[in-house]
Amino acid sequence: CRTGHAFTGKYYSKFVPNENVDCPCREPLQTREHILRECPRYEDHRHILKKASQDICLADILGTKEGVEALSEFVEISGAFTKTGQPRKQHETPEYK
Repeated sequence: CRTGHAFTGKYYSKFVPNENVDCPCREPLQTREHILRECPRYEDHRHILKKASQDICLADILGTKEGVEALSEFVEISGAFTKTGQPRKQHETPEYK
């Protein structure tokens, strides 16, 4: 997310042209800013980002320690920036015998 190398329409438009660039919420171009600030799919989790930046300023979220920590929590809980847009399943640690 910080570098722009993520599962977003903006990334796909440059590097994976056969992928859809629109957001599932019907926004014509899914961007990092759209996901963090506007997309209704992640509204329930946006409060996490607001702890670091009340107006979700990208410079604060992407460029400060508090912002990056909030971003990390937001991504883990919301599933934003994953291929499916859903949180990743927790893997169980294998038990070695």
